[in-house]
Amino acid sequence: MMKNYGIPVAAEGWPFIIPLAVVTVLLFALGWRTTAVVVLALTLFVLFFFRDPERPVPEGAGIVVSPADGRVIIVTDHYEGDYLKTDVKKISIFLSVFNVHVNRIPLGGTVEQVQYHPGKFLVASVDKASTDNEQTAVLISQGKHKVLVKQIAGLIARRIVCYAKPGDTVATGERYGLIRFGSRVDIFLPKNADIMVKVGDRIKGSRDVIGVLK
Repeated sequence: MMKNYGIPVAAEGWPFIIPLAVVTVLLFALGWRTTAVVVLALTLFVLFFFRDPERPVPEGAGIVVSPADGRVIIVTDHYEGDYLKTDVKKISIFLSVFNVHVNRIPLGGTVEQVQYHPGKFLVASVDKASTDNEQTAVLISQGKHKVLVKQIAGLIARRIVCYAKPGDTVATGERYGLIRFGSRVDIFLPKNADIMVKVGDRIKGSRDVIGVLK
């Protein structure tokens, strides 16, 4: 699964952060102060974007935690015809560039399927992004329950990272990937699940309970 070195920055960010930091130091050393300040600001933003804080994980039977930080933009009944092929509860979470973009496993269990789909890069908050945009779907089973979570690219996001593989045993709240620079995460729960969030809620990945399975 996703690498973590015990520091609150995602490992995937260092290939961006280190070169920018080196360039910043060189620009200051050369006396190009104005340019150096601009690059320093960019370095700090990228460092901020790739932050990866530790989070508490709630415990309890049937608890489903948020797979992402962001704002809930959709809570609705939905027919999921690609993987679950049944009526479900759909929750969509919009991530701005200011949210943590590390994604978390919503429900511990076994990864049954991981499927990448190329697609468009529409604004992630519009409903068509759920079906038309580039995305990676992960199907997780826990006993009789199945939960589907999709990482969906947005207008600026051009890279989805997913380390989950079919057959993996995963724990609730475990890091499994990220989406770079603005995106959306959709999660599909069983029809009879108790939904614990509503449209407009701002939630945190792994920390906040979004549903309880019966």
